[in-house]
Amino acid sequence: MKQPSGDGATISGQLRYGAPISLSGWLGTHAHRLKPPVGNQQIWPDSDLICTVVGGPNQRTDFHDDPYEEYFHQFRGNASVLVADRGKIERIHLREGDMFLLPAHVRHSPQRPEEGSLCTVIERSRPAGVIDAFEWFCAHCGHLVVRLEVQLQSIVEDLPRTYARFYESSDAERTCGECGAVHPGRDWASWLSVCARTWPQTAL
Repeated sequence: MKQPSGDGATISGQLRYGAPISLSGWLGTHAHRLKPPVGNQQIWPDSDLICTVVGGPNQRTDFHDDPYEEYFHQFRGNASVLVADRGKIERIHLREGDMFLLPAHVRHSPQRPEEGSLCTVIERSRPAGVIDAFEWFCAHCGHLVVRLEVQLQSIVEDLPRTYARFYESSDAERTCGECGAVHPGRDWASWLSVCARTWPQTAL
C-alpha cells in the first residue's frame, strides 16, 4: 500500500469532483437558479452522470425522448410526470420523498406546479452520436405533431434553444396531421386543459 505523502494533502481533496458537499448549502447558493426562468442547475459539471436539481414552478408541453434511463428523487414538495405512449397520455404522481426510475425512450413531460418544489434528476451524459429528441403531441387526439432531435451537450443551455424552435414556429408547422388542431406551443395551461378533457386521468 502506498504510504501517505506527508505533504498534508487529503485524498478527498484531490478527487476530480472534490469532497462531499452539503446539499442544503448548495441549495442556498443556487436558489436563484432553481426557480423561473431557469429552474434547474447541474451539480457537478463535466461528470459522467448528469446530476441536476430541478425546481418548481415549471409546467411544459414537450415530451423528452431520452436514450438512457432517468432517476428522479422528489425530495421537496410534489410533482408529476406525464407519459405518452401509442396515442395516450397518462400522469405518474411524484409525492414528496418518492424515487422513480424511468426507462429509456419513454416519452415524458415533468410537471412541477408547486412553487419551491425540488427534485434531483440523474441521467447519463451523451457521447457523440447518441441523440435526444423532444416531441409535442396533440392534446385532442394524442398524435405526434413535431419531433426535434438534438445532440445534447448541456441540459441547461440546449433545452431552451430546442423549445424556442418549436414555440417560434408557425401555426401551420404546429398543426396536427391527424385531426387538424393547432398545438398552442408554450401555452401549457391551454394544452393541459384539453388533455384533461381528452384523458381525465391526466387532470390534477
